[in-house]
Amino acid sequence: MTSSSRPHLGGDPHPGYGRALLDRVLAGTPDDEHPLTHSRERPARPARHADWPDWAAPSVVDALRAAGVRRPWTHQVEAADHAASGRHVVVSTGTASGKSVAYQLPVLTALATDPQATALYLSPTKALGADQLRAVTELTAESGPAGVHPCAYDGDTSTDLRRWARSHSRWVFTNPDMLHRALLPGHERWARLFRRLRYVVVDECHAYRGVFGSHVALVLRRLRRVAAHHGSDPVFVLASATTAEPGVAATRLIGAPCREVTVDGSPRGPGTVAMWEPPLLRDVTGEHGAPVRRSAGSEAARILADLVVEGARTLAFVRSRHGAELTALGARELLADAAPDLVERVAAYRAGYLAEDRRALEESLDDGRLLGVATTNALELGVDIAGLDAVVVAGFPGTVASFRQQAGRAGRRGQGSLVVLVARDDPLDTYLVHHPGALLDRPVEGAVIDPTNPYVLGPQLLCATLEVPLSDTEVDAFDARDVLADLAA
Repeated sequence: MTSSSRPHLGGDPHPGYGRALLDRVLAGTPDDEHPLTHSRERPARPARHADWPDWAAPSVVDALRAAGVRRPWTHQVEAADHAASGRHVVVSTGTASGKSVAYQLPVLTALATDPQATALYLSPTKALGADQLRAVTELTAESGPAGVHPCAYDGDTSTDLRRWARSHSRWVFTNPDMLHRALLPGHERWARLFRRLRYVVVDECHAYRGVFGSHVALVLRRLRRVAAHHGSDPVFVLASATTAEPGVAATRLIGAPCREVTVDGSPRGPGTVAMWEPPLLRDVTGEHGAPVRRSAGSEAARILADLVVEGARTLAFVRSRHGAELTALGARELLADAAPDLVERVAAYRAGYLAEDRRALEESLDDGRLLGVATTNALELGVDIAGLDAVVVAGFPGTVASFRQQAGRAGRRGQGSLVVLVARDDPLDTYLVHHPGALLDRPVEGAVIDPTNPYVLGPQLLCATLEVPLSDTEVDAFDARDVLADLAA
């Protein structure tokens, strides 16, 4: 643990900021420990701007400018143009590249120019949905389009607010589970929403993969059927920071051709990525007398505490809820000795907290009251927390996509940053920290789904039939004749 008397680096962004943070953390390690196995500098990238499109509503442009978007980046305008022209589109650019503007611009313009138009937003996590709802609420509060009434509809939404959302909200923020369980089965009660549904936003769409993604793909097909039943044909706008072949993946997910926008026009600050192998524990052996390394969680707690002492706003990603609590507790105990005034500025964040507690933690991290947070992957996706200086990843999260998502939390807004991958005591992590190219130079994985899987398709067809009877044409579109014959039998 470093001394609190060391001069702080502060949060000033400069080309060597990430490297300087790493040097400070290394300075706090004992002389006989050499945990750093590799480090790499990531160069900065300049911004590329575009003009506001002519079709954008002036009130929406004014609201975005007031929110700090003086000029849009090229990928934001390219994706927004596709959507405004009625083409399904997926924007797949780097983390913190402002993908939300790519759908806010066409959606809010539609809601501003058509007082009956509606929109739907889907996210894989509550934290992301709440973050985007806050952003849209601020955009529509004063100078933005009136009468939008953005509203959440998820497991935390009260009964009264759910009724209000059905009757008044023109932009509903929900998730695939609530869409499946509440909106689609009760679509007659949601006729006002579905009748004039102009846009469906699917945020962080790379999260929908495997069996879960296959179910979501069929839920989205059911959504398109229900919308058509009520007379609308919404445009889908999808966003993802990390996926291979985004156009192919998005087309498979929504069941309709989807354009892709992949050239990132946003600026990126310089950064340092470090591979960290915890030292061996003295006089401790494991099974068959094998040496044992210090746990990734306790090592992450020490690094988190060091970074907090330096004034660096830091997220530490760990693999479990229990691990998040232990890592935050470990960092707080270290700070209690070295910098007692910083103890209350470290906390844990995980699923399972009450909604108001999660929101309070998100706001405290965003405005700087919290300097360090140990979290599960609940904060991996999309939450716009400005000004983070560093990310500590305690153990390889399982996919290159997840690692890049977590690493991308640092350096938002273009400042310098530090990312540290702390290896767990297992063969895969050990290999990665000694062969960094296998992680840092490898393309991200594709989002693989199979909506024709009969074990997924069968139950989803039952749901679709309950909502709106299936026609022969739809059966062929689902490629479901054999599955339906089995169900009938």
